[in-house]
Amino acid sequence: MIKMRPSKLSLVSVILFVLLFSQCVLSQLRVGFYKDTCRVVEFIVKEEVVKAIIKDRGLAAALMRMHFHDCFVRGCDASVLLNSTPSSTAEKDSFANNPSLRGYEVIDNAKARLEVVCKGVVSCADIIAFAARDSIEMAGGLGYDVPAGRRDGRTSLASEIIGNLPPPTFNVDQLTQMFANKGFTQEEMVTLSGGHTLGRSHCSSFSDRLYNFSGTLKQDASLDPTYAAKLKQQCPQGSTDPNVVVPMTSTPSIADAGYYIDILANRGLFTSDHTLLTSPATANQVAENAKNPIQWKVKFATAMVKMGQLDVLTGSEGEIRANCRVINS
Repeated sequence: MIKMRPSKLSLVSVILFVLLFSQCVLSQLRVGFYKDTCRVVEFIVKEEVVKAIIKDRGLAAALMRMHFHDCFVRGCDASVLLNSTPSSTAEKDSFANNPSLRGYEVIDNAKARLEVVCKGVVSCADIIAFAARDSIEMAGGLGYDVPAGRRDGRTSLASEIIGNLPPPTFNVDQLTQMFANKGFTQEEMVTLSGGHTLGRSHCSSFSDRLYNFSGTLKQDASLDPTYAAKLKQQCPQGSTDPNVVVPMTSTPSIADAGYYIDILANRGLFTSDHTLLTSPATANQVAENAKNPIQWKVKFATAMVKMGQLDVLTGSEGEIRANCRVINS
C-alpha cells in the first residue's frame, strides 16, 4: 500500500474538494431542471421567440447577442435586462448595448406568460438562455439541450462593460486574452466569433476602417475595395443616423459559415473579424470553419452551452425576478 506524507495528502484533499465543488456547482445547472416545476417553460419561450422572429428576422441575432452580452458581464444572471435607476446606469444603457441591443420585449412576453402558469419559478436568466438557443435554431443553426437552474442577479452596472465585452476594434491577441479570462480556448473564441454570421451593425462600429483607420485618415487597406466602396455608400463619412445599419455578412439572417467565407475574402466587417486572419492558428480555424459548416455548427452549439454556464448564480443565490427589468422589492 502506498503511503502519502501529510502535506501531499492535504494537497490531494484540497484538489479533490475543488474538483468536487466545481462539479457540484455545474451540476446545479441541468437539462430538464423545470421538469417537475414548470414543464411548459421551453414550449412557452420557444413560442414567443418564433412569433417574434416571424415578424422580425433580425431578432434571431439580437436574442443570441443578448445571451452573450449577459454572460460575459457578471455571468449569465440576466443583469443585462435590468433597467437603470436614478443612482446607477445599468448595462443595457451602456455604449455597447444602447441602442444596438434589442429583443427585451420577447423576454418580457415569455416571462409574463410563465408567471401566470408557474409563478415565481422560472428565472429571467434561463429564459434568455432558452431564447438564444431557439433563435439560433430558427436561423438554421443546430438546436441543443440547455442546462437550466440559473438565478437572477440584483446588480447591473454599465461601468462593468469595459474589460468584459470585446469591442469591434480588438486584435487577435486581445480577443484571445479576453476569452481566456472567461475560460475559453482560442479555438472556442474563433467558434463563438461566428455568431457574427447573424445580424446587422451600426456604422459607428466600423466607420474608422472606412475613413480613418488607425488615425491615418485613410481606408483600411485590408478591406476588399469593392466591399469598402459599398459600405461607404451605406455609411457616408460623418453620418450619425442611428437608424442606419448594414448586414454583418452576406447572409445576415442565416446561421451558416458565411462569416468565415467573408473573412477569407477580406470582407470581415469589424477589425475584430478581419484580425482572425493575422494569426496562423486562427486563420487555419477560419479556413476550416468555412470549409466544414456542419462541423462549425456543432462546435458553436457546444461553445454556447459552455458560455451559458459562466459564473451562474444557483441554489439560494440571487433571486427569481417577477419582472425581468427590475429586482424584487
